[in-house]
Amino acid sequence: MAGGRRPAGLALGWGCCLLLCCAAASKLEISMPAVVEVEIGGTARIECNFSIPENTSVTYLDWFYVDRSNRQVRLYHVTADEVLQDDTDYKKRLSLGRDKALSLSAVTVQDARTFVCQVGAGSYGVGESSTELSVYKVPKTPEIEPNPGGIPVDSTEIPQIARCVSKNSFPSPNITWHKNGEQLHAQEDKVTIQSTVIRESSGLYTVSSTLYAAVMREDRHSRYHCTVHYWLQGQRHALESRGVKVNIFYPTEHLKLQVVSSSALVKEGDNVTLVCEADGNPQPVFSFFKKNRDEWQDLSSLAEPDSGVLNLHDVDKSSSGTYRCQSLDLDDMSQIEEDVDLVVNYIEGVHVKMEPSSTLREGDSVTLSCNASSPVDLKYQWRDDKGAHLVEGRKLFLSNLTFENSNTFSCKVMAPTVPGLEQSKKVSVAVEGKPRIVAISSPLYVRQDQLINLTCKAIAFPRPTVQWSINGTAHEYMDNQHIASNLTVRVNHDLLRAGAMCRVSNKLGVSEKHIQLVDQKSTAESQGVIIVAIIVAILVVAVLGAVIYFLHKKGKIPCGRAGKQDITKPEARKDKIVVEVKSDKLSEEAGLLQGANGEKRAAADQSEKYIDLRN
Repeated sequence: MAGGRRPAGLALGWGCCLLLCCAAASKLEISMPAVVEVEIGGTARIECNFSIPENTSVTYLDWFYVDRSNRQVRLYHVTADEVLQDDTDYKKRLSLGRDKALSLSAVTVQDARTFVCQVGAGSYGVGESSTELSVYKVPKTPEIEPNPGGIPVDSTEIPQIARCVSKNSFPSPNITWHKNGEQLHAQEDKVTIQSTVIRESSGLYTVSSTLYAAVMREDRHSRYHCTVHYWLQGQRHALESRGVKVNIFYPTEHLKLQVVSSSALVKEGDNVTLVCEADGNPQPVFSFFKKNRDEWQDLSSLAEPDSGVLNLHDVDKSSSGTYRCQSLDLDDMSQIEEDVDLVVNYIEGVHVKMEPSSTLREGDSVTLSCNASSPVDLKYQWRDDKGAHLVEGRKLFLSNLTFENSNTFSCKVMAPTVPGLEQSKKVSVAVEGKPRIVAISSPLYVRQDQLINLTCKAIAFPRPTVQWSINGTAHEYMDNQHIASNLTVRVNHDLLRAGAMCRVSNKLGVSEKHIQLVDQKSTAESQGVIIVAIIVAILVVAVLGAVIYFLHKKGKIPCGRAGKQDITKPEARKDKIVVEVKSDKLSEEAGLLQGANGEKRAAADQSEKYIDLRN
């Protein structure tokens, strides 16, 4: 045992402590909490409160703990003069507060024991009281692991459902099990719970619990969880694990076979999936069959393995019929079957009839009739080769036929009750007639020795032949009812003089047209002569205008009514020439009607003008 002396002021402090902590009483009384709880690793504080009679002083205060042998071991001895701390295993973790409360830090599991406070009060004797130090460790959230395999409903033994583990707790907690939120209790031949408690080297506990329970088919949807319960400060607390489901094995009782398609009504060309579903677990082995007359055709090789799915691609009329799904349970080799009917809507036999069916000539009329067969009602629509809508109904009437409307027409057959179900049939209407030349390259301006292309385009049916009156390299091409021929030749004198002839013929007639060739050199010379003549004429007019203007300025061309003379008068000289000039242009009137003084004549004098030309 070792101790230390108290400082000089300690006696006063001790006396104050007695005044503060002690109440007047008729005898020595000590009060301490019965239990102090502290979490492992925390600090425990234990108070010692006492009361003594008036005019009495405390002689000492001692702190003890009770060891495993139920022996008291002193920790502190406190008097008015000194505080002595005994040499124990607690020495480094103990301390006293100003109110003489005992504090123990870094609490461990081994610290869960009884601590005693003893007070001496002279003639009033010695009193003591004790506190039970309770330590705890909150357990971790429990971990649950379901049975990794499947559990058959007809198992002869109670199967294991799940195992639950809670670690690092103090004191040892307990575990309960719950199914769909309701607590399970042990029942003979139905529910068994096995628990195990392990104390680790740290002094903490690991608790595990295993649930065994009989299962039924309905338990495939059940959820199980475990709960860890522990006490803290006189209250019960709980931690729940996550919920888990277990894999329950049960036989198939019902099959469901259905047709899955992108459209409500199946049509030819669709992709169809037959899905077979069983209510057993694990899934049975599926087989697919199609009824052909009185026999069943095995389609299992076309199905996806172990999936209960049969895919039918690009179905047609022959895909209609009764299909069967058959399940086989490998546990008891039992079989269940389910049938479904597949109806594929279709359109077939689209046919176009032309009346009259004989050869058509320009000006004739024709009626096109469209027919098809289907298990549903049909609608007919006619369109031209460009997709333009012409008429609704089975028939299309064409009158006054020409080469130009000799064309391809389309009959579109639709099923209004089955969206997307439609077919089309095209028919060509050919109108016969003798050729008609519709385009030719004439006139054509060329030069000597130039390599040129002569073009001749005609329309006719049957296909005509094209002949040229001259030799060259010819190329032909067809565009619907039109035939075009391009002839490549070199220009010479004979070709310029005679030109070329295009001749188009078939069994119904002949059509010819001439191509005129014009020499570009001669054309240029002619154009030059015309230009020169125009220029000379412009110059003559300009000179004449200048002369008239000059004479007018000299006053030799008087303008006005006074200057007017009638050439029929006898006194007029024969060598005098009178010219009448009329003009409707206001600008010319303004120029010729100005007098010598520059004044304009009245508008009434401007209707007729005479110019006297004298020497």
